Parts: sequence; structure tokens; C-alpha cells
Amino acid sequence: MHGLEGKVAVVTGASRGIGASIARKLASQGAKVVINYTRNEEAAHQVAADIQRAGGEVLVERADVADEAQVKQLFERTDARFGRLDILVNNAGILEFRPLDVIDRTHFQRIMDTNLWGVVCASQQAARRLGQGGRIINISSASSRTPFSALGVYAASKAAVEAFTRTLAAELGPRGITANTIFAGMVETDMTAAYTSGESSQAMIQAMIQAIPLRRVAKPEDISDIVALLASESSQWVTGQSIGATGGLVMS
Repeated sequence: MHGLEGKVAVVTGASRGIGASIARKLASQGAKVVINYTRNEEAAHQVAADIQRAGGEVLVERADVADEAQVKQLFERTDARFGRLDILVNNAGILEFRPLDVIDRTHFQRIMDTNLWGVVCASQQAARRLGQGGRIINISSASSRTPFSALGVYAASKAAVEAFTRTLAAELGPRGITANTIFAGMVETDMTAAYTSGESSQAMIQAMIQAIPLRRVAKPEDISDIVALLASESSQWVTGQSIGATGGLVMS
């Protein structure tokens, strides 16, 4: 027996990287998983195929989390397929490096629409469906508390997610619903790889690794393992928390 039998989980941004790992992990624990994606349909269906081969039940749904109407449809289709919702993991996000002097309104709006407004929209839909024991788990970043050059808007969006999560915990706690954030350090994903391929970037990564007590960059599974714990009954007394998954890069 696993810990999430009979549960239904929606994971946003689940076609690759951390989101894909989260979807696989929750399914391995017995949950029925809704894989949300925006662009990479092939990768989303590959994750679904992996879950199905392992005996899991899955639904693949395209929706841009920054679009309120599409998010509403995502949850309506989840209702139609599974008839319930127990876990929401807000993982979808955009990472863009922009030094202060080249930040513009378009960049700001794109980051905030996906990283913050997307969390608000999905959480609103989830809260209408979650019952006692429901879980909202939001994925943030160590950049919310450790400064990285040229990540100002991204860091601000993640700090806002953490503040929003605490208000969710206070508002939904009386209904027996928990809300927590995991703030991750650097993780090996396609999204980070796009910005770390140059020689100077590799030097930066090596310097960062030396600053991490565990001396390595995280793998997606390092994050999904914590998500699975927060989704389980073992975390029923944990809410309103920002939990670091940084290998010790951030200590508080």
C-alpha cells in the first residue's frame, strides 16, 4: 500500500523537469494525476505513458495557467474525469534573466502572469473543490531570499508566491486544508540548462556548488520527494511554511 491511494492531484507545468518528477512521484504513491502542460504536448504524453506503464491513472490537459478561463476548464475536466480533487501542486513557472536596465513592462507582466497570477487562479479553482485533508503545494525558488544578479522580477514573483501561500494557509486552515511552499535551489532541468550552457555560466555553477554544503546541484527527484511528503497524511500539522530544498545553500 502507498500513501495517496484514492487521491487526485493536479500538477501544473508537469511535462518536464520538476513538474514531471512530481507527477511520477505522486502517481507512484497511488494518486491519480492530472498532467498540465502549455506547449510541450509530446513530453506531457511521455510522462503520462511512464505513469500508465507503472499502473497509474493519469489525465493530460493543456492549459496556460496565466489564462483564467483555461485554468477553469482544466479543473472542470479534472472533475469530469475523476470527480474529486485532493492535491494541487503549482509548479508551472517562467525563468528569465533580465538586468535592471533592460527590464520592461512585457517582461514583468509575462513573469508575474505565469508565476503569480497562475498560482492565484489555480488555487482559487482548487479551493472550491478541496475538502478536509486537501493540499496546496507551491514551488518557489531560493532566489526569493538569496540575491542572484538579473533575476529581480523572477525573485519578486516567487517571494509573492510565498506570501500568498501563507494567506492561503490562514484562510483555508479552518476547512482542514494545508498550504505550503517549497523553495528550491538550482535544479538540473531544461529550464535552467537554457541559461547555464556558456563557459561563464559553468564557472558560476561551479562556484555555487562550492557554496552548497551538500556539494551538488539538485535533481528534480530531490524536490518531488518533499512534495510527496507534504501531500501525505504525515504532513497534516504542517501549513503556512516555506520549506527550503537547497542542499544547505539557504539556512534559516
